[in-house]
Amino acid sequence: MLRIVIDEQTLEVEAGSTVLQAAERLGIDIPTFCYLKRLPALASCRMCLVEIEGQRRLQPSCATAVADGMVVRTNTPLVEQTRSSMLDMLLANHPLDCPICDKGGECELQDQVMAYGPRQSLFHDAKRVFHSKDIRLSPVIIMNVNRCIQCQRCVRMCEEVVGAVALGTVEKGMDTAVTGFEGSLASCDQCGNCVEVCPVGALMSFPYRYKARPWDLAETDTVCPHCGTGCQLTVGARKGEFMRVRSKQEHGVNRETLCVRGRFGLDFVESRSRIKRPMVRRDGALVPVSWDEAGDYLRRRLSAVESKAMGGLASPRMPNEMLYQFQKLMRTVFRTNNIDCSSRWSTPFDTLGPLVAGFYSRAPLEEVIGNECVLVVGGNVTEENPVTEYLLRDGARRRQTRLLMLSARPSRLDADARAVVRVPPGGEAASLAAVVAGLVATAGQALPGDVFADTGATSSGPEATAESHGPDRLVAALLEGRSVTVLV
Repeated sequence: MLRIVIDEQTLEVEAGSTVLQAAERLGIDIPTFCYLKRLPALASCRMCLVEIEGQRRLQPSCATAVADGMVVRTNTPLVEQTRSSMLDMLLANHPLDCPICDKGGECELQDQVMAYGPRQSLFHDAKRVFHSKDIRLSPVIIMNVNRCIQCQRCVRMCEEVVGAVALGTVEKGMDTAVTGFEGSLASCDQCGNCVEVCPVGALMSFPYRYKARPWDLAETDTVCPHCGTGCQLTVGARKGEFMRVRSKQEHGVNRETLCVRGRFGLDFVESRSRIKRPMVRRDGALVPVSWDEAGDYLRRRLSAVESKAMGGLASPRMPNEMLYQFQKLMRTVFRTNNIDCSSRWSTPFDTLGPLVAGFYSRAPLEEVIGNECVLVVGGNVTEENPVTEYLLRDGARRRQTRLLMLSARPSRLDADARAVVRVPPGGEAASLAAVVAGLVATAGQALPGDVFADTGATSSGPEATAESHGPDRLVAALLEGRSVTVLV
């Protein structure tokens, strides 16, 4: 542990911690613009400069590692003057259009100027203007480059977390501008994470544009219903009408990220075609009824059915709590175990189920992805569970997790994988069986009977090519890890 003193307060922190992290633990506020907890420090905005005893110049707290015995001051006249000057430089070209900016009321630049100044600008030249009208980059994202403060959050989020590389910078110096390829987001996922992390109103949500102010919204934390990742999101409504979805930094497994379905796919709650009341068929037509009438109707119809003839189908998109109540209703009230849903493994994987049954365990997603080795089998995580893809990429790049891919289709995660096995469609089970056989053979054991008969697998698996590696590479990588996660 290292000892550090910040503004006369003493704290012990782990080696490798930054001054900014230590200050956060003490409750000392140090302003930042370019800093994001899940990304490596960039130290470009210079708002987090602090005075360190023994150093000739101010140092960026987000990128300065704590040293034992370090003495830091965050509120000296020099530090306060520097922060005010940095804000003055940002305001020199920032348009004064707060009354019509969607970010008004939750703008980090507004908050920093109110807290740290300046009260009067030293710049009197004409402001730099890139364009006179906002640019619609995609169906859901609109940009005002004039408001950009060059923090690079959006570019780094898109490249390092999402992996889309849809945003970049052009020109240099005061003329630097963030943009997409030829003014559009050709490779964009439409996830809106760039909008979420933008500290000002440079990137905005088009569906939410000019609809409400943040202080008008009643916000409710909930869980995204679109896939099994379980992302936490916050739904904002105004006078009972759906307005927007946003995420919160360091909240939930997803932290500040969401996919396009989670951020822009919940407006169906306001659809005119949505059924908002129970309906009962009478004389060949569906008629809206009250909830009490619907309950009485269900009780009469279901009470006449024997338990063996009863069955229940549930959507796998429902929350765990609702699914639990559903199965409890079917088992305790209707005395039946005929319960099913549309989510299941394909038939070839059922054959391999008994092989891994003894090693199967349940754990939170963050915990299992944090293992030393992660094997992704089949499917395309980028399309099916985008936020899970973000977590896997983060593990591969920052925690050195060995990521292994076995699938029929290419994925963006292939670029971060230690080994990739590309198989024909439907060949995942045979290749996985070959991996299991290789692991068992390496351990000097044998599998009982011909357990791979139904998969058509052999111990050799597909041959390695220039673009992929055979199952032997997967076996070698799996043997190196003390903890392994298999995502199917």
